Amino acid sequence: MRRSLVVLGGSGDLTGRLLLPSLAALTATGGLAEDVGVRAIGQDDWDDDAYRDWARARLAAHAPEVDERVRERLVARLHYSRGDVTDAGQLRAALEQVSGAPVVYLALPNTVFHPTLEALVEVGLPDGARVVVEKPFGRDLADARALNEVLHRLVPEDAVFRIDHFLAMQTALNLLGLRFANRLFEPVWNGAHVDRVEIVFDEALALEGRAGYYDTAGALRDMLQNHLLQLLALVAMEPPHAIDDTTFPAHKADVLRAVHPPADMARDTVRARYTAGSVGGRRLPDYTAEAGVDPSRDTETYAEFTVTVDNWRWAGVPFRLRTGKALGTDRREIAVHFKPVPHLPFGTGQPEPGVLRMRLEPDGIALELNLNGAGDPFDLERQVLEVDLPRQELPAYGILLRELLAGHTTLSISDVEAEESWRIVEPILAAWATGEVPLREYRAGSAGPAD
Repeated sequence: MRRSLVVLGGSGDLTGRLLLPSLAALTATGGLAEDVGVRAIGQDDWDDDAYRDWARARLAAHAPEVDERVRERLVARLHYSRGDVTDAGQLRAALEQVSGAPVVYLALPNTVFHPTLEALVEVGLPDGARVVVEKPFGRDLADARALNEVLHRLVPEDAVFRIDHFLAMQTALNLLGLRFANRLFEPVWNGAHVDRVEIVFDEALALEGRAGYYDTAGALRDMLQNHLLQLLALVAMEPPHAIDDTTFPAHKADVLRAVHPPADMARDTVRARYTAGSVGGRRLPDYTAEAGVDPSRDTETYAEFTVTVDNWRWAGVPFRLRTGKALGTDRREIAVHFKPVPHLPFGTGQPEPGVLRMRLEPDGIALELNLNGAGDPFDLERQVLEVDLPRQELPAYGILLRELLAGHTTLSISDVEAEESWRIVEPILAAWATGEVPLREYRAGSAGPAD
């Protein structure tokens, strides 16, 4: 069946920065079929030529590694329609110009997901159509449920693709191989042997001009509610009988159902925002002085919480999730801390237990072990077995575009997952809104709020 990719918000930042470069990478690898058309819909008063000029500039800026001739092959298949995506009449007129079954991609702010989907329901989509929804999926649990209700009126659940590009990151995918293709780790992948798990995405980057979105979302909604909870699901899920469109999302959903929100909000959650400082030699202003920021919102740029997974495998194991902006170093990893051995025959004191670290961006795996030293054979030394993973042929968004165009929803977020993620974080948001957890501060360029 012939397909056409229809990008709503086709002249927006996400399209220019991520989607077009990923389509170019797909074109370079032969992963984008020649008969797949691309039609962008936006509010700019452009024609095809004007849109292609804009796309050419975005590709030059964000996909310079792709050969210019390949980029031009992609540009040649781009078409543009001006229209309000929340208006059924204008959407209908744009979709009438599309040949083949449309894959409708909502590259839009989440505040307009609902009216856009309602407009699509009014227009109606043909058999074989698919709908792709960007993140974050909804603003709260009620909104996520409402979005799912509209989506289920529009297309079947197996024709919905809820995007989370963390699922297509190399380390996230390698976590599956590490766990389920090696007998070494799975026998100790449980609460009997694991002391705690940390899932961290610390960034040296600050706002970088994204105040319009970030100041209304904050670190908890932006990173923990979707991305890091998905990584938790990959770490904690039961071994599936297959990695396919039904089994894989169902196993992740089972984990999220078992996640218990923090028991003590003041103890198990942290929120903070950065003050003026220096990161990598670059001076940063106080977050509240950034352009577009409303200080009265008390938006956090650092968020952390600790939860438990209340099932047989993980009972009693704390999972600590954290993210922050304008920190001194980039630390992006899943760290599985193992318990100490029950008895140590060496008289050297108790060493730090083993740690398995899976790094993201750049991707790699490191296993920290205690081994006998090179001098005294009975002294223990810390050694690290480490491997840097080669870069993926396609970026994460490229992998997701390839999967959704092929109709595979294995790397999509299911309706249950989307709602369960909000169930977990809503009590935290409520506690923060009432001041139960104070908004702390940390200097830009530091390690974050002090313990």
